[in-house]
Amino acid sequence: MTNKFGIINNDIKHVSQTIDSKPTPQVDSKKAKDFQELLKGSIQELNQEQKAAEKALGDMATGQIKDLHQAAIAIGRAETSMKVMLEVRNKAISAYKEILRTQV
Repeated sequence: MTNKFGIINNDIKHVSQTIDSKPTPQVDSKKAKDFQELLKGSIQELNQEQKAAEKALGDMATGQIKDLHQAAIAIGRAETSMKVMLEVRNKAISAYKEILRTQV
């Protein structure tokens, strides 16, 4: 059918096919797993630094410490690591809330 309305219908059909064929977001499972491993490794590293700082504090309290400077460095590293991890957590929560506010 080559009438005027047939041409309009074909054009609308083309537009509806374009809308239906919108790309779905592709998630690379390898990258997602890499991020998961990175986050897990960071948390484990933070935990080890916290344990080292607690041991240094315990040694300071009992007088078993030999090098006060190394204990202060361990405590400082643990404190800085905790601050960084808290900032990462806050950013993740902020991003999650922003996604929830997004209207589809």
